[in-house]
Amino acid sequence: MGAVVTAVIAIAAVVLGWITIEMACKPCLDSGRRAMDRALDPNYDPDEPTAAANEPLLADLSAASAAAPAKAI
Repeated sequence: MGAVVTAVIAIAAVVLGWITIEMACKPCLDSGRRAMDRALDPNYDPDEPTAAANEPLLADLSAASAAAPAKAI
């Protein structure tokens, strides 16, 4: 009976440890899983341009630059 209890406790500890790691590292694991899914997708073409690649690095600042300059104190 003691061996069964020990086995159940060990399995519960492994499950709780796994859940803890999943919760603690969720952002990193999610991005890694997305990258693996994309890499293993047969329809994914890495040479295909993405929308993010065509966007400018800086946002349009024309509205901000058209405003009157702030007064120095």
